[in-house]
Amino acid sequence: MASSLRKWLKAIHPEGIPGPCAFVYDALTRSSIFQRHYDLVAQDILNCGSQGRLLDIGTGPAWLLLKLHQRAPQLALTGLDISPAMVRKAKANIAQAHLTGAIELVEAGAKDLPFPDCTFDLVVSTGSIHHWKDPVRSLDECHRVLKAGGTALIYDLVVNLPEAVRSAARREFGRYRMLLLWLHSFEEPFYSQQQMADLAAQSVFGKGDVRFVGVLCCLTLHRSS
Repeated sequence: MASSLRKWLKAIHPEGIPGPCAFVYDALTRSSIFQRHYDLVAQDILNCGSQGRLLDIGTGPAWLLLKLHQRAPQLALTGLDISPAMVRKAKANIAQAHLTGAIELVEAGAKDLPFPDCTFDLVVSTGSIHHWKDPVRSLDECHRVLKAGGTALIYDLVVNLPEAVRSAARREFGRYRMLLLWLHSFEEPFYSQQQMADLAAQSVFGKGDVRFVGVLCCLTLHRSS
């Protein structure tokens, strides 16, 4: 029953956040639990690499890009989102931070990345893969635009959050915020840990490692050549 419901949600769920919802999402992601996880993800990315070019797929309001620029201004940052409203909101947030021109923004989807082969050293995505209509093709595109030796880091919530991870998050954020997060999982077509690993196995990457960064599951993928 749960599996059928999630397939139905996947079918009707928009790949990009529609216009009016972009403002709601921007407000939601200003909350402490979101900002804390952007901090955790930014540090996790920089632990993997802090040089070269980085692409953020499904960049949303661009909070992750702003945190990355603050910590590693030498990174050349590009944010991509399929939603025109989200791109406008990202541009506004970047302008408010006085970084217009320092961060590139592109309106496009994950399955047809508008970049040449071997463009980026790092490809990242946070809370976006469950929106992708063709996740395997999108992961193949991540592989294509990565340079040899490059890494993709795909972060998202999963439906089967391990109890140890849940307990640690409950202690840090409180039961109320974790309850809202749990309820959120029933309206979004999130994957399980195993399903994220299975997507990697079906893609050109061939395999991927799964671990947790805060409450986010991170699928780590490497391009060897």
